[in-house]
Amino acid sequence: MDWDRMKHEVAKGRGATLQIEGRFESAVRERIDDGWSAADEELPPFRTTVTVERAKSVIQRHDSPDLPLDHTLNAYRGCEHGCIYCYARPSHGYLNLSPGLDFETRLFAKPDAPKLLRAELAKPSYRCSPIALGSNTDPYQPIEREWKITRQILEVLAECRHPLSIVTKSALIERDLDLLAQLAQDGLVQVFISVTTLNAELARKLEPRAVSPRRRLQAIERLNLAGVPCGVMVAPVIPFLTDTEMENVLQAAYDHGARSTAYTLLRLPYELKDLFKDWLATHYPLKAEHVMSRLREMRGGRENDPEFGTRFTGNGLFSQLLSRRFDLACERLGFNRGQLALDTTRFIKPNRHGQRNLF
Repeated sequence: MDWDRMKHEVAKGRGATLQIEGRFESAVRERIDDGWSAADEELPPFRTTVTVERAKSVIQRHDSPDLPLDHTLNAYRGCEHGCIYCYARPSHGYLNLSPGLDFETRLFAKPDAPKLLRAELAKPSYRCSPIALGSNTDPYQPIEREWKITRQILEVLAECRHPLSIVTKSALIERDLDLLAQLAQDGLVQVFISVTTLNAELARKLEPRAVSPRRRLQAIERLNLAGVPCGVMVAPVIPFLTDTEMENVLQAAYDHGARSTAYTLLRLPYELKDLFKDWLATHYPLKAEHVMSRLREMRGGRENDPEFGTRFTGNGLFSQLLSRRFDLACERLGFNRGQLALDTTRFIKPNRHGQRNLF
């Protein structure tokens, strides 16, 4: 790739520097200067829009051997945090939208999710298994303040005594401490806060609308003080950008009460490869080729490795070194010494019509 020739631009408060077509698009759109506007005229800002999605079901099931939970639930499509590395970006292509700026500005909400969840839990065939919130997009992204869908989902799960896990990078989760503390008393919830870097300037470019790393550490502390087990997800690890911070992130999280942790190596599926490379050329042109070269070394010569067992950690010498560093830091600090098992025996099947059972 010719890094010097790439055309890119930065929209304030947005992550993607490129508005590319998804792989299912049949047409290609390109902005041109038709001579009628001033050369230095700025484009209008990208506004966030939210469209209601009428889903038929909300619990997704998968059989991936390298994921701890087989049931997931996403209240939203797209994510306003705008993280340039988000592996969910290509999913916007299924909606005939761009994995670039569309993913972080044209969002979809599922207001019927709590009702649909209740109906699915009430089915005679349903067997309780922990549900993961935040597997695709952040359940506490900024629009949750207005829509409150995640809050309503938690209310259903708390009423049914259903176990769940949450992954987020938002301090908005503190709003729901009342429900989370209630669930935690019976071993029904596990939370992970994602911390990619402690460098505030880098975080603003990587995750432009997410809260600062410092605020995430405060959220870890407040959740644990409230009795809600909250660990840290060091993700994604990006060669030459964030990999040197791994031990510092773990130390800071431990100091704020985290006792469980995991990490993942940067993944670049489908269109995300081009989006991330353009972002690198825009913000870190001198490091761009080094980052991609090292990533290919850790991905068996490819820019992305979709294989189970290696897609989260990579392979080769540098991946082994990263894994060893992580293990040594965890051993030194005392992470992952007690594995939390979410309790599935307390589940109470709800009444399908939203009424509480008499007995």
